[in-house]
Amino acid sequence: MTPADTISRLRGLVEESLAGTFASEAPGIPSPLREAMEYSLMAGGKRVRPVLLLSAGLAVGGEEAGLLPFACAAEYIHTYSLIHDDLPAMDDDDFRRGKPTSHKIFGEGTAILAGDALLTDAFRVMAQSPLAQADPGRAVRAIADLARAAGGSGMAGGQQMDLSAAPGSSATAEVDEIELRKTAALLASCARTGAILGGGSPSQIGTLGEYGTRLGLLFQVTDDILDETGSFEEMGKGIAKDRARGKWTYPVAHGMSAAIERASALERAALDAVSTFGAEADPLRELVAMVRNRRK
Repeated sequence: MTPADTISRLRGLVEESLAGTFASEAPGIPSPLREAMEYSLMAGGKRVRPVLLLSAGLAVGGEEAGLLPFACAAEYIHTYSLIHDDLPAMDDDDFRRGKPTSHKIFGEGTAILAGDALLTDAFRVMAQSPLAQADPGRAVRAIADLARAAGGSGMAGGQQMDLSAAPGSSATAEVDEIELRKTAALLASCARTGAILGGGSPSQIGTLGEYGTRLGLLFQVTDDILDETGSFEEMGKGIAKDRARGKWTYPVAHGMSAAIERASALERAALDAVSTFGAEADPLRELVAMVRNRRK
């Protein structure tokens, strides 16, 4: 099985597990909240974060069955962030993955509640997992790491910095910090969390966290480039909106040539971070190529 085949298999496992995990709680969720949560959670996508968590955990000898609930929880957290990011009070986007955004279908109030419920349920899914029952200490470390990445010093803080930045006047260092918090923090945490849950050594956990940071920055810089050069058909959402709003993305702050060079440097850095691993880290290397070469 090639690394690409492994990524595809893990993505399939995530899809099945997400459907099963949500279905187990769905009967107790009132409509239309249930429909709004499922609409965004099961809308497809690359599932980079849960696949990253699984790949990192497997690279240090973890077992898929123990890792899967945490992988699903990571996707719950990511989906919540997308729902809220698309709101009129945030980025005001009408489309996500080629479909109308949650608030366009269900209204702003229900979309906010759907995001709230997914974020909260992520921690229930982790706390009730078999691994958490068998090794609560390891699970608590993983849960705390993901909570930090999603909270005020991570995604939420990065979103606030993005909201507070004056159009067209952000310093380049501020742009870098926003992208580190908004995108890279959760990806780095997924890599660390997988390593923690898989029983990795402190050195392996640190190494995979650094890999995740570099992968996350690569993801965001690539996204910024595609916002300038892609199409709606490729991206599944509006393009060139950041420049129109005066937001300083990496290409705006540094120029397109520098952004492309930065992406290449981050690609090399992510691969360098896992150079001490053998074939067990090939899926992680495949993720780098997938993120670098994506067109949506």
